[in-house]
Amino acid sequence: MRYYDLNNGTQIPIMGFGVWQIDDQQLCESTVEHVLKLGCLLIDTATVYGNEAAVGAAIKKSGVKREDLFITSKLWVQDMGYERTKSAIDRVLIRMGLEYLDMYLIHHPFGDYIGSWRAMEEACEEGKIKAIGVSNFSVNQLQKLMATAKIMPVINQVEFHPLFQQKDLRAFMKEHDIRLEAWSPLASGHENLLTDPAIKEIADKYEKTAGQIILRWHVQEESIAIPKSVNPDRILSNFSLWDFELTTDDMNVLKSLDTNKPVLGYNPDEPGEWRNFIMKIVVES
Repeated sequence: MRYYDLNNGTQIPIMGFGVWQIDDQQLCESTVEHVLKLGCLLIDTATVYGNEAAVGAAIKKSGVKREDLFITSKLWVQDMGYERTKSAIDRVLIRMGLEYLDMYLIHHPFGDYIGSWRAMEEACEEGKIKAIGVSNFSVNQLQKLMATAKIMPVINQVEFHPLFQQKDLRAFMKEHDIRLEAWSPLASGHENLLTDPAIKEIADKYEKTAGQIILRWHVQEESIAIPKSVNPDRILSNFSLWDFELTTDDMNVLKSLDTNKPVLGYNPDEPGEWRNFIMKIVVES
């Protein structure tokens, strides 16, 4: 496994596995156990996914040493604010059967995220969390958070793939040593990304799948990708990226696909957009 250094001195695997929309508890548990035994050590869950307990059970059954794992969960919007966040962190640890989380993220820039951050900083000081970060934050929201933070966010987990490359946000994050983690790194197959002729041509050249080409692009862009699948063959394919490297020309082809518009998410600086997005998640959950 390869790692990136985070700005607090901890290390994170450069690829992981996400469990968003794996609603069946048994399926989630067995899939995560399988992924861990394959050697993927970064697992990303969230309270709103409803499968933290299944991830915790898989960790115990896998036999992988806890200190070798990097486990992430996220604070949902109903738990925003100092006191609610403190309680939410304790509940996550109980649900997952863990003594600590490797990383905890504010899932959306909603409500009193400054108060939530203060509670998360205290949880770090207490040893309940090793690293803290955010998700779906814009430059403006990062600046507001960083203005009062004692501990800087290590990561911003955002929509990032060839169709939406977040250039301005990435430049700001690089300046402040905040890593980018990509949710839905394959754009969940939307906008025909996996059948794009330009990507298919590159895939044919390397005798790889379109998904592998896109994930390799993530590796070379130094984003942390957390693809999700419950298909064992596809899971193995997603982590079989180390026997080839994309050329500069290949990378430029994928870079040329940028539309500068979110495909799956929203503009976090537009309150109406993110409220609608959050409500959509609540209804679907």
